[in-house]
Amino acid sequence: MIVAAAMNPEAWGDRSDPVARLRRGDPDALTAAILRYQHRLFRYLVRVVQDPVTAEDLFQQTWLLVLEKIGRYDARRSFEPWLFSVAHNLAIDFLRRRRGESLDWDNDSGALAGDRFASPGPDALERLLDFERMSLLAACLGELPAIHREVLTLRFEEGMKLEEIADVSGVPSQP
Repeated sequence: MIVAAAMNPEAWGDRSDPVARLRRGDPDALTAAILRYQHRLFRYLVRVVQDPVTAEDLFQQTWLLVLEKIGRYDARRSFEPWLFSVAHNLAIDFLRRRRGESLDWDNDSGALAGDRFASPGPDALERLLDFERMSLLAACLGELPAIHREVLTLRFEEGMKLEEIADVSGVPSQP
C-alpha cells in the first residue's frame, strides 16, 4: 500500500488537501478546512459587517453553504477566492437586510470600534502605540463604504491578488 501511494502522487496529495477530501465527502475534511481558513475568514467578515456576533453567524453559514455547494466548486481554480466569495455573498445579503448598506454601492457607514482589535507588541508602550494607530486606522476604515472596506481587507489583510479580489467581489478585473 505504501508503494502504491508513492507511485500515485495524487492519492498521497489528497490526504493533506482538505478541499479534495471535502469533495469526496470526508467528514474530517471540514475540520481541517475550517482550521486552515478560520482566522482569515472570520477577520474578513468582521471587517465587512463590523459586528463580531454577526460575523460569527455568517462564518457558520459560510461553512454550511460550502458543504452544500462543494460539488459546484471548480477544482482547477483556487479554493480561497471561492470560499471568500461564498462569505462575500452572505455578507452582501446581510448588509442589504440590515440597513440598506451593500458592498455594491457607496454608502455612509458607522465607525468601527478600535477596541475590537488586539495589537501584540514587545512591551506595554509599543502595544499602546500600536493600539492607537490601529484605532485611528479602524475608525478611518469604518467610515469607508462597505465595498472599499472589503477590497482593502482582502488585499492588505488577506494578501489576495487583484484577480482573486475581483473573483470574490464579483467585479471584473482590468486587463
